[in-house]
Amino acid sequence: MSASISPLAPKFIPEVPPVPGVTFATAEAGVRYKNRTDVLLVSLAKGTTVAGVTTRSLCPSAPVEWCREALKKGKARGLVVNSGNANAFTGQKGRESTALTADIAAQALGCKPSEIFLASTGVIGEPLDATKFVGVLDEVAGRLAPGPWEGPARAIMTTDTFPKLATAQVPFGNTTVTLAGIAKGAGMIAPDMATMLSFVFTDAPIAAPVLQKLLSKLVVNSFNAVTVDGDTSTSDTLLLFATGAARAAGAPLVKDAADPVLRGFRKALKTLLGDLAEQVARDGEGARKLVRVNVTGAVSKRSARRIAFSIANSPLVKTAAAGEDANWGRVVMAVGKAGEPADRDRLAISFGPYRVAADGARDPDYDEDTVSAYMKGDVIDITVDIGLGKGSDRVLTCDLTKEYVAINGDYRS
Repeated sequence: MSASISPLAPKFIPEVPPVPGVTFATAEAGVRYKNRTDVLLVSLAKGTTVAGVTTRSLCPSAPVEWCREALKKGKARGLVVNSGNANAFTGQKGRESTALTADIAAQALGCKPSEIFLASTGVIGEPLDATKFVGVLDEVAGRLAPGPWEGPARAIMTTDTFPKLATAQVPFGNTTVTLAGIAKGAGMIAPDMATMLSFVFTDAPIAAPVLQKLLSKLVVNSFNAVTVDGDTSTSDTLLLFATGAARAAGAPLVKDAADPVLRGFRKALKTLLGDLAEQVARDGEGARKLVRVNVTGAVSKRSARRIAFSIANSPLVKTAAAGEDANWGRVVMAVGKAGEPADRDRLAISFGPYRVAADGARDPDYDEDTVSAYMKGDVIDITVDIGLGKGSDRVLTCDLTKEYVAINGDYRS
């Protein structure tokens, strides 16, 4: 875990209220780190429904495979997350570790192992010793509480420099429901169906199929629109749990994704996921600048996204941002290599409010000093108008600094 907090970190950690039906506690299991919490146990009320999206990597971790199977039933009673070891590329031993962890947690919470969800993050390729959780999860289960949420957010951190939390409260029928979310991620971030790890909880009563529709749609423009280094993790997992506890206050059970009662909830969930996704981008390993890549005028949204990711994942664009250099030539390069329809002589490129290139050449009104001053800010907007259609998209990334190399060069040391 990095020693210094990212300069892009939020100015304060939000106060997250309790979510009825959700209690948790953390502990030091000694998975890899010393003198810090590295395991989180969450207890969920009976009747909790769940939805999730996981990595599309063809080399998924053992916990990802476990969650995929557990998601088929749409029910959950517990969640165990450990940091320090991803339990990925660990073969049969990895699968045995997930089964043992689920057994230990189920015994501690008094439920079935199939109702336990698992997630692991950290080093890939090293066996996870699940016996470290023996006794620990029993002890943790004895002090479950509805808060504070900062503890769970810190326990799942690896190279993160700050805990990532978000919350919302929204009308739901005749009552109000709460949403609370945590996430972790700083490197190996190019999510494909999810992010490194993120968990969202609500007391709204929503059927699992409806939760899944909501999550699968909203992840597209939140976590799946973020990249730090272009590398998709083997462990990407995003889970959404709904305890249904708000039914006691008169909230209706939602079984249809088109139910009008979901309007406010859907908007709140969209905002919450977007908040967590941006925090991941702000905590990119070694990052000093948040970069927002906006593409307009593409032939389709899909094309705009591919162009945006080509720009956002370009080491040359990212190092230019780090060097505070408005090098639009690198942006042109990234557009050209994306493999999407583009016309050099129709391109227009802006850094913030300043157009630097248009119609295939430098903008005649370009002023070096003005744009250079803009590039010194913490947040940089790069906007590219392709000039061919109405497709648009936005992708979040960060700059690429020497610290990124140092962090990853020493990761297993």
